[in-house]
Amino acid sequence: MSDELIWRIAGGSGDGIDSTSQNFAKALMRSGLDVFTHRHYPSRIRGGHTYVEIRAADREVQSRGDGYNFLLSLGDSFARNPQEEAYYGNEEIKPLSENLDDLREGGIIVYDEGLVSEEDVEAIDLEARAEENDWHVFPMDLRGLAREHGREVMRNTAGVGVTAALLDMDLEHIEDLMSDAMGGDVLEANLEILHEAYETTREEYEFEHELRAPEGSHETEQALLSGSNAIAYGAIDAGCRFIAGYPMTPWTDVFTILAQNFPDMGGVSEQVEDEIAAAALALGASHAGAKAMSGSSGGGFALMSEPLGLAEMTETPLVLVESMRAGPSTGMPTKPEQGDLEFVLYTSQGDSSRVVFAPSSIEEAYEQTRLAFEIAWDYQLPAIVIYDQKLSGENKNVDVEFFDREPEPDLGATLTEDELAEAAHDASGKFKRFNYEDAENNVAPRSLPGQKGGRYLATGNEHSPVGHISEDPDNRVAQMTRRIEKLDSIRAELDEEHDSNQTYFGDETADYGIITWGSSHGAVNEAVERLNENGHSVKGVSVSDMMPFPEAEMTEFLESVDEAMVVEMNATAQFRGLIQKELGRYGEKMTSLLKYNGNPFEPAEIVEGYEVNVADEDRQPTAQVRIEPAAGD
Repeated sequence: MSDELIWRIAGGSGDGIDSTSQNFAKALMRSGLDVFTHRHYPSRIRGGHTYVEIRAADREVQSRGDGYNFLLSLGDSFARNPQEEAYYGNEEIKPLSENLDDLREGGIIVYDEGLVSEEDVEAIDLEARAEENDWHVFPMDLRGLAREHGREVMRNTAGVGVTAALLDMDLEHIEDLMSDAMGGDVLEANLEILHEAYETTREEYEFEHELRAPEGSHETEQALLSGSNAIAYGAIDAGCRFIAGYPMTPWTDVFTILAQNFPDMGGVSEQVEDEIAAAALALGASHAGAKAMSGSSGGGFALMSEPLGLAEMTETPLVLVESMRAGPSTGMPTKPEQGDLEFVLYTSQGDSSRVVFAPSSIEEAYEQTRLAFEIAWDYQLPAIVIYDQKLSGENKNVDVEFFDREPEPDLGATLTEDELAEAAHDASGKFKRFNYEDAENNVAPRSLPGQKGGRYLATGNEHSPVGHISEDPDNRVAQMTRRIEKLDSIRAELDEEHDSNQTYFGDETADYGIITWGSSHGAVNEAVERLNENGHSVKGVSVSDMMPFPEAEMTEFLESVDEAMVVEMNATAQFRGLIQKELGRYGEKMTSLLKYNGNPFEPAEIVEGYEVNVADEDRQPTAQVRIEPAAGD
């Protein structure tokens, strides 16, 4: 029995790679295994090498693994015109040829000889490489089998059937999922293809490989979710009923999930002409009394800087989500990177009064989205949830009971008409909405349009307590100080009344620390486990509170170690820069391990980065990562 299965299905965009992998991941989950998926796809609607990886084991898995051990290569049905081959190469073969470097020794390869020619296979020297690496190669005419019983598009079903046979898997859960998704002649044809592929494989091939599907069981009901699902469900449970947006990869997933669910719960979703309009519309909905959100990615979020600043100046609660992708400019739209942190912290003119959370897992994505709404409405300011394409699209099984929470539709520091009658008003009768006297926790409670006694002005200019434009120096200092000091009040609340948003792992007594943030958490956690199993003494922390920064927690962590390595997916060590900005005295303790090639970290890369760093050798790791020395070195 194998310790883990890491199955990679590869093809072209439009070949159904994502849907097929989702169903296979669900089947593995229903069989009792923990699963984790990683998606890699190009910036093309159709064609271009894409793959999805599923890691499955009888223990918790929280990151992609080191390489993989089973390749199902379907070829690229939508490859570019062969006349362009001089530049792009032979795209039909790329789902096979471009995946071989990561395949583990002793791994399995199934490829579709119905699309990939024998000459193409010879050109990539597959036979010699297979012999060298002890790979077990199974060419199958998946397209021919699919055409025989239905349509060529069903070749994915044939590939799953071959996979199940080679892994000695029962077909029960796969059949159940197919029955849930389709019916009639289509279901019948797919079942025939599934069974014929399964039986043909078992009859035609001898299984000399050792790889088999692991066996496991779950004590509670599981659901397969992405980070985008978790953010959307967290928003719903926080009472969000309005979203405005414009599609942009990878934020579109959150927008789509909410748009699909809102009609059943009285919510409103609006797709508008651009991201400026989206953020402004959400801001208006919040001003009118709805719990509202918007979001985007990269350049789309850049357009939101003006409405974001308006939310800060008018103290209008709002939640924005920013789904990072590789930049600058259009960059690599479908690849993960953690390069927008500084931009999200400081975008918009002037001094910022906003909250920024960076969840590192599906569970944290749900919890911290709810917390973002709570903080935004309690403290009357914008809150941002920053995540990346990796967390957005990866799927993981989660205990269904985790989401058994009470919804929270409360509008926070919003006064009722009875409370407004007792509130401070100007001689003109206007409500002192921005009253800086006796503002508990620096929050001046608001009224909603239409409330008796709640009339005030809202402007993007600096303003008096009732909202009139004011350039009086004393008023400016009082208003600006109150807005900025909200962050101190929020930090105090987070420290005293909430469980920590930071996640700690490893040997508590270790004198070497690894620090990370966002979606790199899972790989770092696994790397720390391996290092400790190998006799090292290492501990780690994954930080979610970007603003206000968890100064006390991070001071305690850095005081407890002699050295620390900060792991993040960008080229300029942005998170390490934030730590040094807040806690500059620890700059000499911290080195950086950086990766920015469009692929997330594998645990082995972090292990090697640690080993190179500790050895203090004048070299870089062998993987496409980079070590930056500590400040002053």
